[in-house]
Amino acid sequence: MGIKVILDKCTGCKLCLKSCPYNAISISEKKAVIGSSCTLCGFCVEACKLEAIVIEKEEAKAADIADYSGVWVFAEQRWGRIAPVVYELLGEGRKLADALETRLSAALLGENVKEKASDLITHGADEVYLVESKFLESYLDDAYSRVIVDMVREHKPSILLMGATAIGRSLAPKVAAMLETGLTADCTALEIDTEKKLLLQTRPAFGGNIMATIICPNRRPQIATVRPRVMKRASRNEKKRGEIIEKKMKPEDLSSRTRVLDFVEDLTEKVKLEEADIIVSGGRGLGGPENFKLVEELADVLEAAVGASRATVDAGWIPYSHQVGQTGKTVCPKLYIACGISGAIQHLAGMQTSDVIVAVNKDPEAPIFQVATYGIVGDLFEVIPALTAKFKEMLGG
Repeated sequence: MGIKVILDKCTGCKLCLKSCPYNAISISEKKAVIGSSCTLCGFCVEACKLEAIVIEKEEAKAADIADYSGVWVFAEQRWGRIAPVVYELLGEGRKLADALETRLSAALLGENVKEKASDLITHGADEVYLVESKFLESYLDDAYSRVIVDMVREHKPSILLMGATAIGRSLAPKVAAMLETGLTADCTALEIDTEKKLLLQTRPAFGGNIMATIICPNRRPQIATVRPRVMKRASRNEKKRGEIIEKKMKPEDLSSRTRVLDFVEDLTEKVKLEEADIIVSGGRGLGGPENFKLVEELADVLEAAVGASRATVDAGWIPYSHQVGQTGKTVCPKLYIACGISGAIQHLAGMQTSDVIVAVNKDPEAPIFQVATYGIVGDLFEVIPALTAKFKEMLGG
């Protein structure tokens, strides 16, 4: 892809020079000259009335995708425990596979995790591709991506789904780059275009103000990451039968440039946000980090997780692991209590699918009230302690 000036048409009128936001154009001998700072934005092409500037685009060559079929789910695990998002992906993957009249498979990597393969089958997988090795005990980009890419090239799935977790967000782009295919990150909805057999991947865009639906028509597999707790978990069926396909890898193929020295658990996160049925979150309305104790006391009484807005995390009041929102964690608890959170669109994108939302804010015009099931307009320093005392009384605490 490049840009060029058709010298026979150019008159040096300077319209393109005025239109360029990067000062990449100069006039020499009454002809436009485009410099190296050009970003191919196209403003000069539109400004040129003589059509003397053109952007030459290389036509994308479609890959041979006829042999690709099947829906795959990356079965992320840590220390032998399957990540909750995997069961959500299996539930959604089952729908996609049925729509395409194809098979649903899971790719399970790790050490001593074979017993988990049967669990994946009872949750909807028709087959599980299993790779076990001591080199796969802990997640490492190099080894995991090499295994996934190797299996994809051999078995040619049409769709590959991963959770938008710390691991998934690291693994998915590396796999997509190695396979030279597309990736849609942080999807909130997946559907099949039954006519074209394409995966319709929907995700928030422009700060959550619009929903964009993205397709990958010319490359395979179609890769998407999905945020936890936005899709329904697959139901368990003990009668479901499937096949476990074990794949062996040579040790040299599992080498990595890095190794895990230690894993430090975040002890401030008593209940994991992604798995919590109840979340109590605090925002800038708390006034300072010392007042997060109000949120923590209410959370302790309800046996809930503690969440936070991005503003409080950026201010250093609480660790990032507690952040709820578009740049944090997407949650879908049964009860979400927002304390002093105004309700920026980025925060709403991460929690508005909660079953019940209770908002406490002194500003009656706060956007959070637009999505709240119940709203309390008042001083949180009075309301939260009162709620804590009442719940403690009701729950016998």
